[in-house]
Amino acid sequence: MEGTKLWRWLKILKIQNLSFNVDDKEILKEINYTFKPKKIYTILGNNGAGKSTLAKLIMGLTGYYNNHSGEISLDGEAIAHLKVNERAKKGIAYTYQEPVRFKGIRISDYLKVCHTESVIGETELEETLKQVGLNAEYLSRRVDDSLSGGERKRVELASALLMNPKIIFFDEPDSGIDMMSNKMLKDMFIKMKAKGTTVVSITHREEISLIADHALLICNGKLIADDKPEIVNRIYKENCDTCDHPNNPDRTWRG
Repeated sequence: MEGTKLWRWLKILKIQNLSFNVDDKEILKEINYTFKPKKIYTILGNNGAGKSTLAKLIMGLTGYYNNHSGEISLDGEAIAHLKVNERAKKGIAYTYQEPVRFKGIRISDYLKVCHTESVIGETELEETLKQVGLNAEYLSRRVDDSLSGGERKRVELASALLMNPKIIFFDEPDSGIDMMSNKMLKDMFIKMKAKGTTVVSITHREEISLIADHALLICNGKLIADDKPEIVNRIYKENCDTCDHPNNPDRTWRG
């Protein structure tokens, strides 16, 4: 078994004592967690809590690669020393809150590059765009400033569907798209889960977080809650929405 087909049988992504500092400021503080296969997770927290930083560290993006303490392992193999492209080949993916632009590249070509398993036809491309709320006419358009922020976001979501990663981190997947897209995101996450992908969404919106099987709450770089989405949302609303000392937790909750 080769390539992405093998990922379906792999086990877990584990982080141990993961910490990250910038100019002597602690951004993440000894995070420990295990993401299990074929699950949907959500990560909640106020701005600056460390949610996106955690995902970027796991992905190994520029500025985060090998610039931390602690361990990151995929199915028992340490990967903290690997660069972003090497981690991607092992099945880890990340989508940005603000999608990138590619001048001159047609959406059809961009999606074909993201498709990881075999040659893909126009019909499958059209069907993938349809799943994210775009019609077939977009295949001939380009991934540039001619697209609105919401359109670029939908194209990026389509690319995620075609990647078939083992685990994917969505940074604010609902950013730039209307609230009517909640069902589209739910259907997309469920489809990815059914194909064997572990989905992790970073969000502020309760509607998106409730799609998940499990939720985490991060404050001031610490994991302070880990439970069902309904429970973590309640903790978040009761404590973080009215917090008078943002990003400075004084307790750890376990539901």
